[in-house]
Amino acid sequence: MDSKIKILSDNRSASHNYSLSDRVEAGLVLTGTEVKAARDGKIQLKEAFGEVERNEAWLVNAHIGQYSHGNIMNHQPVRKRKLLLHRAEIDKLQRETRERGLTVVPTKLYLKNGLIKVELAVGRGKKLHDKRESEREREMKSEAKAALGRKRKE
Repeated sequence: MDSKIKILSDNRSASHNYSLSDRVEAGLVLTGTEVKAARDGKIQLKEAFGEVERNEAWLVNAHIGQYSHGNIMNHQPVRKRKLLLHRAEIDKLQRETRERGLTVVPTKLYLKNGLIKVELAVGRGKKLHDKRESEREREMKSEAKAALGRKRKE
């Protein structure tokens, strides 16, 4: 596929705070100044989450900064934004959040073929000891990689 993707915002804390599983791509309903601000990279997904309400999917608490050249018609930085998903995807998200107690977390927001898309992942919140274990595994992998690099140089 010749789809050009430019990442506008990446939620790196999502994988630290959640055990992520199923991922799905969704479109966003945005106003004109939101699109221009998003293209400038004025997006913050750290506190954002997804929810299903009345059979519609929403992105909540995503912060898109105001557009610098916007006038009095500029957008609100934090508001609920509608997600564009297929009915089956919405039903699946609703089932997993209601029945299994999981959370819908936006992992990245990107530009794909001129359209702004958001990648959503279903995740379970990590406890403090899980976060420490993940950190320990990451350190062990980096140390092993560094040791292999030193052996190759010798």
